[in-house]
Amino acid sequence: MVTSVGVKLGREAARLLAAADCCEIEPGLTDAEFRRIEAEYGFEFADDHRAFLAAGLPVKQPPQEGATWENPWPNWRHGDPASLREQLEWPVDGVLRAVEHGYWHPTWRQRPADGADARREASAMLDQVPKLVPVYAHRFLPAGHGAHGHPVLSIWGIDIIYYGADLPDYINHEFDDFSEHTPDDWNPRATVDFWQDFLS
Repeated sequence: MVTSVGVKLGREAARLLAAADCCEIEPGLTDAEFRRIEAEYGFEFADDHRAFLAAGLPVKQPPQEGATWENPWPNWRHGDPASLREQLEWPVDGVLRAVEHGYWHPTWRQRPADGADARREASAMLDQVPKLVPVYAHRFLPAGHGAHGHPVLSIWGIDIIYYGADLPDYINHEFDDFSEHTPDDWNPRATVDFWQDFLS
């Protein structure tokens, strides 16, 4: 069941994005589209993320120099499935790249001496961690019906930082020069297993 608080957060984030006038926004995703997407890609949107995309689907942004994706907004309606999967796999792939360079999570079993074995072991462990869903480029929210209010995380390998205390705060941060007026008491707290371990 979608929570009313989650719906409120998602709609506020959509309102802020529309006010920022930074991208093209199509009509929101329908319930049937959400069911198809979640079945096809094997995750469930958090309540606030779902309400955000139901209010309007951001689909186009002017290209940015050095961008990882041609379009940073995941186009869940008409996007290339391979590109969407690449964005969905970005967080786990980043950890696996770090494993190839010596990283090993402290809760995992002893690291195998062989690099290929270490990657296989890490991949098996990462199959069990909570899924993250792209919001925009390499900014992510945890998946999961019934969840809302998680901080938005910016993920580049194992360099993971907060980019918003929640989804509306993130929209301000990304699209409204939030960094110039960050409140003194801004103190996001990640609660999602594994990924919170990378945040101080």
